[in-house]
Order: sequence, then C-alpha cells, then structure tokens
Amino acid sequence: MKLGVVGLPNVGKSTLFNALTSNKAMAANYPFCTIEPNVGVVAVRDERIDTLSKLFNSRKTIYSTIEFVDIAGLVKGASKGEGLGNKFLSHIREVDAIVHVVRCFVDENITHVSGKINPIDDIETINLELIFADMDTLSRRIDKTKTASRGGDRKFVTELEILGKIMMTLEKGLPARAAELTDVELEFAKTLFLLTFKPVIYCANVSESGDEERVSAVERYAAKEGSAVISLCASLEEELSGLDVEERALFIQELGLSESGLDKLVKACYKLLGLISFLTAGEKESRAWRIERGTKAPQAAGTIHTDFERGFIRAEVIDYNSLIDCGSFVVAKTKGKIRSEGKDYVVQDGDVVEFRFNV
Repeated sequence: MKLGVVGLPNVGKSTLFNALTSNKAMAANYPFCTIEPNVGVVAVRDERIDTLSKLFNSRKTIYSTIEFVDIAGLVKGASKGEGLGNKFLSHIREVDAIVHVVRCFVDENITHVSGKINPIDDIETINLELIFADMDTLSRRIDKTKTASRGGDRKFVTELEILGKIMMTLEKGLPARAAELTDVELEFAKTLFLLTFKPVIYCANVSESGDEERVSAVERYAAKEGSAVISLCASLEEELSGLDVEERALFIQELGLSESGLDKLVKACYKLLGLISFLTAGEKESRAWRIERGTKAPQAAGTIHTDFERGFIRAEVIDYNSLIDCGSFVVAKTKGKIRSEGKDYVVQDGDVVEFRFNV
C-alpha cells in the first residue's frame, strides 16, 4: 500500500516525509529539490500491540506499516510537461492514495512559487493539473472504445456510457471520484487508473501558531469533495521525530496533545485506504497484520502465510478488550470468551486471532 506525498514546491513535502520516515530527504528552498521519489516505510503505531507485548512478555513487537512516496513538486502546466510534470504524473499513478500537503504557514524566508500564501489556490492548481491529465487519458480511451464499439458489441457501448459520465464530471472541474457511478461502473472506473480517482487526504502544514483561518478554508474545500483533512506543523514533527520515544512522549504531553500529528496522519491514511488490523500475540511476538476491511478469515490467515489460507480449518478469535480484561488466553478460554469462527467470518479490527490449519 503506497501513499504519494504531493504538493506545490516549498510547501513542506520533504520536511513532512523526513518526519514520517526519519529519513533525511533533501529539503531545500527552491523548486524541484525532490526529483526522484524518496520512499519510506512507516510503522502504524498501535497501543494495543504495545499492551499485548507487555502482557505476553513478547520478544518482538511488530506494527503494521504503510509505504510513503515523496513525489517531486508540481507546478501549473504539469499536465503539459511543465517543470517535472511528466515525472510527477508517472509517479503518482503508482500510488494507492494521495497525501496532498497544503501550505498554510507564512515564512518570508521560504519562497512560494506564486508569491502569495493561498491554500485553496494551491489545491486547485494541483487538482486542475490532475484533471487535465485525466481528461487527456480519457479522451484517448474514448476514441479507442468508439472504434471498438462500431461492431455493435454491447460491452463497448456500456463502457462508452461510463467514460462519458466520468468525462462530464472532469469537464465540470471535479475529480473522477466525484462521478455518480453504480458499483459495477465503479469497478470499471478503477481499471482506468485515473489520477483523480485516487482517494485524497489534505495535510494542512501550519506554523506553531496554528493558522486556523487557512486550515478552516482547507476543511471547507475538502468537505465539498468528501476528503479528509489533517493539520500539523511539519517542522515541529520533524523535530519530534529526532527524539527518542520517552523524550517525544514528554514533549507531546507538554504541548497538551494526546498524540503527535504524524500519528494522526498515519492513522487517517490507514482509514482512507479502508484498512484495519487484526492482532496475534504470544511470547515469540505480538504483531498487527494489515488487511482490507471486509476480509474473511481464510484470506486474513493468508496474510501470515499462504499455507494458512490453503489449509484453513478455523479461527479462534477474541476481541482485544476482552483479552485484556481476562489477562491471558487461558482465563479467556475458561470464561468462554474465545470464539471458533469458520470460513465465512469477516475479521474485525482489533480481533486477536489464532488460526488452525492443515499443513
């Protein structure tokens, strides 16, 4: 699962990426300092795993992860190849969702490509470039499908209808994900790999003072298209990422926060992709396993090992809170809290699972 970190030049993309991954991607005060995308794997911090690890005295504690890609800054005209537009567009096609970093902070020492701080203008600059790129992609697909439909094949006629719906949406200046499509049409739309069909979370990069008015503007914009918004100070988060765990926790507490902005962002991205975690626990390790919401038990078992899915017999399941209340699997069994679930069971977030299978 990849999330692309995008935005105009000098909005704080690389600073945020550094904070997320504790890597040191170049962060400089000029456009296009990020040319080839930096890639980093980020742990999804989960207090449940920490608690289980202590409870079972686990030798290893393993979190689920998400991959972030820091993509080159985009400028007006990117859909026509301006700046590093072609590279930007090719890299963004490869990600599952977009983290759109929006500059809400004012800093005279950091230039802005348009010369003024206006987060909505910045958002629309990128969104329009992505829409233009999608219109170009869609135009070519429509021409190809029209040719194929001349034989009267109903499949291509139906495809043309769907392509037309999406094109009309783009022509209104709206992303492809805003098109009103049926479930069947949505499945076809996914095969088009359109840039504006990807889910988006806007990350408002603020100063330590908050910049509430600009953040509110971003929130209102995002609400219209059903996207999420997270606000954080990327420079502060980068500073926090350089501290050890105890120092970071103390600093966050001193700021009057329950968790860092990065933790909120990573969790929001996890939710954006429709992901949940089921858990395993024991002396060897306590671990979170990433699956898509709605995954059934055999397929969840397959994320651990393909043999688990092929030879699936049943899943022994207890929800996290019940296990913590009981204090051990032994007590949970005596209290009848552990359930035996079959092949049709849909695994829930926070399920602690042990799979039974034939080798």
